Amino acid sequence: MIDQFINFVIRPPRVEYSPGQYLWEKDFTLAGRMYKREDLELKNQRGHTLLCSHYLPSPFPEDTPLPCVIYCHGNSGCRADANEAAAILLPSYITVFTLDFSGSGLSDGDYVSLGWHERDDLKVVVSHLRSNRQISRIGLWGRSMGAVTSLLYGAEDPSIAGMVLDSAFSNLYDLMMEFVDVYKVRLPKFTVKMAVQYMRRVIERKAKFDIMDLNCLQVAPKTYIPALFGHASDDRFIQPHHSDLIFKSYAGDKNIIKFDGDHNSSRPQFYYDSVSIFFFNVLRPPQISTNNSCKPEKYYDLGDLKSGARIDEGLLYEIVTSLRSAGTDAGSSSSAPPSISTSQSVGELFEIAPVATVDSMLDENNSLISLETSHLQDKPDAQNEECCSYTSSNRESWGRCSSLGGSDEESSADCAAADNSHQRTLNVLATPLRSMEQKSFDSRKEEKKKKTSRVPKKPKEKMDKLEALGKRLRLCFLRPLNHRRQHSS
Repeated sequence: MIDQFINFVIRPPRVEYSPGQYLWEKDFTLAGRMYKREDLELKNQRGHTLLCSHYLPSPFPEDTPLPCVIYCHGNSGCRADANEAAAILLPSYITVFTLDFSGSGLSDGDYVSLGWHERDDLKVVVSHLRSNRQISRIGLWGRSMGAVTSLLYGAEDPSIAGMVLDSAFSNLYDLMMEFVDVYKVRLPKFTVKMAVQYMRRVIERKAKFDIMDLNCLQVAPKTYIPALFGHASDDRFIQPHHSDLIFKSYAGDKNIIKFDGDHNSSRPQFYYDSVSIFFFNVLRPPQISTNNSCKPEKYYDLGDLKSGARIDEGLLYEIVTSLRSAGTDAGSSSSAPPSISTSQSVGELFEIAPVATVDSMLDENNSLISLETSHLQDKPDAQNEECCSYTSSNRESWGRCSSLGGSDEESSADCAAADNSHQRTLNVLATPLRSMEQKSFDSRKEEKKKKTSRVPKKPKEKMDKLEALGKRLRLCFLRPLNHRRQHSS
């Protein structure tokens, strides 16, 4: 039994795996982006070779350093445990570094130390990343033994941006005493304590560390790194009260999450979401624009109709000019619309077109004004139309159903997916705005004429009679009032 407890501490089952089978591929795609896995070897202070892997974007953005999270596995784990962390953090431009600790996985070493010597292995990894100019901030994500390793190292290096500590134990001695109760070892208490002292000497001789020194409650009050604690509510291996004790004594910014499951169960999605948000806040990854990013051309993309394509630029200039004037009339602006220089390119004209002018195309009953399309039909390129759907609740939610640069099949499929409620708006945006402006101007004139015709003119004689009647009424009311005033005085 004592030998089993000793092996539980310093020689748990060792994972043997094939990196090509259990790790991410050398080049892989995740969320539509390309990434790569760089394998490397590092030497710790004891001369052991540590096998490591670094997951990076491919290609790496130039002149833009990215943050990195070091994943620290458990006592029977390996660097393959970081696969989930890579899938969660890489889309946020956070690189992931993982390693086999000494005595674990494919690295050198015969024994593990549940965080004591692993702290030195982590120090070597951090030094390697600090020397890399492509890495900015560094975070730690540890589970079980890896959480204790992260906490012990974080107390020595306050430059760490943040830590996620999953299922950490408060101190090793109490954990070993709990195993006696959990696994119902039928021995007197004093016999168990004597056995633990014997194990302490054996572990110190073999693995070169003292189990009494593994106490996270001693370093937690001196650690100020932002930390997110996590623990499964049904964990019997390391019970949840261990994280509660560390959380209570932790000095830095902290938060704790409890979830269903046991020590080795997969974590729920909301926990991974919390971890992703936590690292995004503490590491502050840069916002790098990609080909799929939102650009102004998303709203005013003309497809193949650029300034050098087959298009009448004079017609586009007239449309944009009318669009500006219509937006000014609809907003009842007192200032004149800015003039548009004819030297501007077509792309510039469409980028400065105001989005709010769509509201000017709606009447009082929120119905669209019917417009004529004969002006565009006379043009040879009238078949090339830009179709946009507009949502009043969000002015930036513009969808695009364009047949300008794509095939007929793509354009018909996209246009068929548009809602019927937006189809009338599409016709408005594809209609010449001069005719719309002229019709709206004429309709306003007619409304003014109708209003003026409805108001009847009062004859002068009627006004005179009303004034005379008013004078008589005033005299009738004032006479008794004056009489009462004189009597009271």
